[in-house]
Amino acid sequence: MELQIGDQAPDFKLVSSELKEITLADFKGKKVVIQFFPMAFTGTCTTQLCTMRDSFGFYEGMNAAVLGISVDSPFTLAKFKEEQFYQFPLLSDFNKEASPAYGAFYKEFAYNLKGVSKRAAFVIDEEGKVMYAEVLESAGDLPDFNAIKKVLEG
Repeated sequence: MELQIGDQAPDFKLVSSELKEITLADFKGKKVVIQFFPMAFTGTCTTQLCTMRDSFGFYEGMNAAVLGISVDSPFTLAKFKEEQFYQFPLLSDFNKEASPAYGAFYKEFAYNLKGVSKRAAFVIDEEGKVMYAEVLESAGDLPDFNAIKKVLEG
């Protein structure tokens, strides 16, 4: 399923790197930037999330929460977050529910790995509607960070 601008974003209940359950509904009244990424500790994923980390003040200033989501375990995500000093939650889609709901899911990935999040970016408005949706087919590509910022600036 491909999410379109104006669609209601699928809610999710995922475990954070701090072992807390987090839902999209927890952020009602705030904009949310969701960054799906294939795997912690890989080059392009680190670049993707470090770009968000280094621009965190912008997102905070726009009243936007930032979430990173992958199918890694919460324990792997905790170590990744610690090493890279991410100031936003990393959520584990270990059970592979959120990634497919957002259309950001490889059934088959490199090295014969199955069930991995695609690199994707979504901006969700205060009412839970999709304002921006970008799902990348190539795991080597990065989301359009400038387009995300423009959507947030309105």
